[in-house]
Formats: sequence, C-alpha cells, structure tokens
Amino acid sequence: MSERLYPVQLEINGKAIDAQVPARQTLVDFLRDTLRLTGTHVGCEHGICGACSILLDGEPVRSCLMYAVQADGCSVTTIEGLSRPDGTPGELQDAFCEAHALQCGYCTPGMIVASHALLQSNPAPSEAQIREAIGGNLCRCTGYQQIVEAVQLAAQKLSKGSK
Repeated sequence: MSERLYPVQLEINGKAIDAQVPARQTLVDFLRDTLRLTGTHVGCEHGICGACSILLDGEPVRSCLMYAVQADGCSVTTIEGLSRPDGTPGELQDAFCEAHALQCGYCTPGMIVASHALLQSNPAPSEAQIREAIGGNLCRCTGYQQIVEAVQLAAQKLSKGSK
C-alpha cells in the first residue's frame, strides 16, 4: 500500500514550487532529499541544535520540527537563498569567512540564517543582541566569538553599502 501524498504550493528562495509530499515528511527532508537544497543541515532532529534553521515567511524556524505540508502557502528561504543573485556568497557569508567564524561548518547555515534574520530587524545590533539571536544554535568548534565578530563585520559593511 503506497503512502498518500498531499499537494503543497510554496515559494522557496523566490521560486514557486508545486509538489506532492507524504504527510509525515519533515520540511528539512523535503528541502534536502526532494529539492536537493543540501545547505540546510540535519543535526539533532529535535529542534535543539539549529543546524536545520530556515526562514519561514521571514522568521527563523527549525525545519526538522515541521512537516512539509505545514509549509503550504508559505515562503521559505534556505541558506542557498541568502546568496547573491549570481550564486556567490552574500555579505553575511563573506563576513563569516573573513572573521574565521566557521571551522567544521556544520552549524554555519543555521548561524547565518539566524544572523540574517537579526540584521533584517536590527541593522546595528549590540554584541548582547547578536549573542541572543544566535543563542539557539549550537556550535562545538568556534567558541562563538568569531561568529559574533562576523555578524558585527557584516552589519558594518551592510550599513556602509546602504549609504
């Protein structure tokens, strides 16, 4: 007996997607396995680590904690959607490289998604605000200081670019 599929319509990284998904397929599995957007990482699968963070209608959420059918009608932005239109890394991604804010890189997509959401709502965050914004994402390598510095660097560069 085959599993029943449900229709979903959503926008992913600015592109309209129509698909049929099983009721119990997580959003992270849909993104990675069906759409081959593998930048979103699967970590703990319990919503604790933040590696699977994406933007759902502009807000950071854990894609391992929701089903793909729940995203029907929503706009989803993955780490791939935060690149420049030509596919090169965006300003925030460049800042992570420049500030050495990644080591193994496993947490990086979730950290960048959380940092992007912060900078969208607060273009000049304090160190405490940055730490609060990334506090739900676990990193075992960097000690977080370089991540904070990367977000500060990106904020500086983005503010100069908007003038």
